[in-house]
Amino acid sequence: MPRVSEEHLTARREQILAAARTCFLSKGLHNTSMQDLIQEAGLSVGAVYRYFKSKNEIINAIAGTVAGGIQRHIEAIAEERLPMIESLERILDVVDEQIGPGGSLPIALQIWAEATLDPAIGEIVRERYTGMRRGFQTVVEHLVEDGELPADTDIEGVTSAFYSLMPGFALQRLLTGSPDRATYMAGVRALLDRR
Repeated sequence: MPRVSEEHLTARREQILAAARTCFLSKGLHNTSMQDLIQEAGLSVGAVYRYFKSKNEIINAIAGTVAGGIQRHIEAIAEERLPMIESLERILDVVDEQIGPGGSLPIALQIWAEATLDPAIGEIVRERYTGMRRGFQTVVEHLVEDGELPADTDIEGVTSAFYSLMPGFALQRLLTGSPDRATYMAGVRALLDRR
């Protein structure tokens, strides 16, 4: 029997994840069954279960893709050591991209909701978002080191507040369609103006 190439394996895995995204967006995460995913992917039961043993494994893979991409973006911004406002603007750029057509945040919202009901999904979300939080903490640590924030800044407290700006923006955009990034950033600047 010929060996299957790595490219073929990757393509099949992505085919299953694309089918899952389609199902989650049309039926909702909670209402989508493995049978729905298998049918949407157009593959055999065995082919799908070769890659993913459960719907939670698929959710974990999607969450990893979404959170992992945003986390890498945040970490890259942290390494640039930009001012706070510019860092946040750059972080919200990726949020804007993921809200639009084909973006992953509509599915992320469903995963967040399911995390409140299913402990296994809750653990997936906790792990993914704790990783993103570390990127925000690096930004805050650099702001202290660079003198934008005082030396005695409560790093954990400021990280928590700073981090909350990203999902706060994303949820408002997903649920109400507004504000746009410029309006949101104008509000953040007004709140942070220490004069």
